[in-house]
Amino acid sequence: MDWLYLDNNATTQPAAQVIAAVTEAQQQFWANPSSVHRLGQAARHRVELARAAVALLIGGKQRQIIFTSGGTESNNLALRGVVQAWQREARRRQLADGVVLVTTKTEHSAIREPVEAFTQEGGAVLYLPIGADGTVDPRQLAAALEPHAPPGDRLPVLVSIQWVNNETGVIQPIEALVKVCGQFRDGGGRVLLHVDATQAVGKMPVDVSAVPVDLLTLSAHKFHGPKGVGVLYVGAGVRLRRQILGGPQERQRRGGTENTAAIIGAGVAAQLAQEFLADESRLAQLGRMRDDFEQAVLSACEGAEVNPSARGVARIWNTTNIGFAHLEAEAILLGLSERGVCASAGAACSSGSLEPSPVLLAMGVPEPVAHGSIRFSISRYTTAEQIKQVQEIVPRVISRLRKTMSVAGSKST
Repeated sequence: MDWLYLDNNATTQPAAQVIAAVTEAQQQFWANPSSVHRLGQAARHRVELARAAVALLIGGKQRQIIFTSGGTESNNLALRGVVQAWQREARRRQLADGVVLVTTKTEHSAIREPVEAFTQEGGAVLYLPIGADGTVDPRQLAAALEPHAPPGDRLPVLVSIQWVNNETGVIQPIEALVKVCGQFRDGGGRVLLHVDATQAVGKMPVDVSAVPVDLLTLSAHKFHGPKGVGVLYVGAGVRLRRQILGGPQERQRRGGTENTAAIIGAGVAAQLAQEFLADESRLAQLGRMRDDFEQAVLSACEGAEVNPSARGVARIWNTTNIGFAHLEAEAILLGLSERGVCASAGAACSSGSLEPSPVLLAMGVPEPVAHGSIRFSISRYTTAEQIKQVQEIVPRVISRLRKTMSVAGSKST
């Protein structure tokens, strides 16, 4: 079967150049990059070239790039590392532990779960309201920060918000949120902004020199790089307590021998992504492809709707989340898979769950719609012919399921 793969927010197919670079690294640059001999230093040189490529992709500096095992570890390092560094400083100075986390309920589970753990440990968490369009109102962030950031000792505050939502593709107004956080930094403390940009980097321009976030997470396998390598960008002046002990690697912020081959592959993926993002006409073409697919499905499937339904909301070009009310997402996915279509009911980490997406519920999507919502996500390698085939298959699957429901309903009466 020739698969029609529209699950690129879960992972992307590694680029041919990435596969070649990883293969070469396994054959020639397998030495430990911390070793002082020439073979080790050859591996170190390749790691640093990759670090430079990633830094260039996001507008950062090479020394600000920490390699990790993936986006999940990077998110945990950002949240737990900053909080623990602040708590340690508070103990040293015999100050009250007043750390506050500010986030939303539409974050990826790699943020939601560490935040929940912080709450269970007695930490203070503020959840910002999410509009029907899936975005945070900067005024709401300012209102949340105001009581916790007067002149004095009640800071620090760590804000963590996704740049692009992994389920809906909604783009948050990060530039405006950065400005809000900056307004509270002169009050005698610190407000840091961490951005999970896992679904943004490689798909849209990201420049931390122009939009000065404090910490930023990305993962190579989301833009045609290898799995097993993530990045945490750490801005100037950010204190971070390492979570993995056992070595001085990554500027003593992440112990353990570097995954050299994957890191080299990530560097190649970053270079390819930069070339792709420079082609604005291709980005526009892919956006139209997504839009045309949406309209074809909505026209052919009565009652289908895009999440979020609000008009004019900014979304990444590759993602659409379509709700089919009163159907079960798992049944839709099985029907699609039988016909060679790969899609998702939301985050890949949550596949198999019978519960509706907490992200959609937090946005106010009605439960009957959330239960039957499917995420389709394309990549720069997706073709118009593949999209055409999928938009013909989806209505057939939905029609069959609705007929099955009708038959089951008539038998039960």
